[in-house]
Amino acid sequence: MLIVNNISFSYNDTPVIQNISFTIQKGQNIAIIGESGCGKSTLLKLIYGLYDLDKGEIVYDNKQILGPKFNLVPGEDYIKYLAQDFDLMPYINVEENIGKFLSNMNKDKKAARVRELLEMVEMTEFAKIKPKYLSGGQQQRVALARVLALEPEVLLLDEPFSQIDTFRKSALRRNLFQYLKAKQIICIIATHDSKDILAFSDETIVIQNGNLIVKDQTQKVYELQKSKYIASLFDEVNEIPSHLLQSSTDKETILLVYPYQLQVVEKSDLKVRIQNSFYKGNGYLIEAVFEKQRLYFESLTALEKEIFIFLALKK
Repeated sequence: MLIVNNISFSYNDTPVIQNISFTIQKGQNIAIIGESGCGKSTLLKLIYGLYDLDKGEIVYDNKQILGPKFNLVPGEDYIKYLAQDFDLMPYINVEENIGKFLSNMNKDKKAARVRELLEMVEMTEFAKIKPKYLSGGQQQRVALARVLALEPEVLLLDEPFSQIDTFRKSALRRNLFQYLKAKQIICIIATHDSKDILAFSDETIVIQNGNLIVKDQTQKVYELQKSKYIASLFDEVNEIPSHLLQSSTDKETILLVYPYQLQVVEKSDLKVRIQNSFYKGNGYLIEAVFEKQRLYFESLTALEKEIFIFLALKK
């Protein structure tokens, strides 16, 4: 178990992480999400031991993780951290980068491990190429293979798919997270991409201004929409007075509604004027206006600008 117990951290007296606590079980995949600058990357670096805590403690398997004040070389052997800069060696080739920290005692075993990882990240044909000749996305895949080489117990990933082509990203995500589950490796991923989260993360942690505001099962975080901030990290979100969407309500509230939750109907209390239709491949995202407020919903077809239509919640 990984335990983060009431930790705080500041840069030059500016609070970055404030009183954060959570636990992660063996084999769990946890996503950390939040707006840029909220403290996601810093939290990963603290767990890895790159910084010293102002207060609190981080413990894995009953052993405290300490920062550079206590370790000449920060980090622990059982934890691997993939930063956004990849940190590859430019003058050795791809397979040498991946195998850099593997033992040479059994060269056949080492070569087999490197081949396995090259296949996982779909970089086999680039094994003899130096990273400086690769694209950013290719370098990111090599860096991902390298942090897996020694099979860590805890894997920390900071935007691990940010530069990878969309057509490769989906397969790579499936391969990686299936591998981590099979090996029971704790994975913590800081990301802006909801596709990294919804299908693969057991739980999601939401950070705002250095504070943990929710940690729960990913599906619950997505569906319960406890605040506009949380919902907007997954998709466009509409704020709609409850009386416009519900036939009766004891108390007027503001409902948070994703675009897919709205549909066009013949008559309702929510009458909107169409502004734009944005093609998404499997349909359109429609931008509309209601009382000077922009609303978004999905449609299978484009809608004519400036026409009025009625919307209701899907049943």
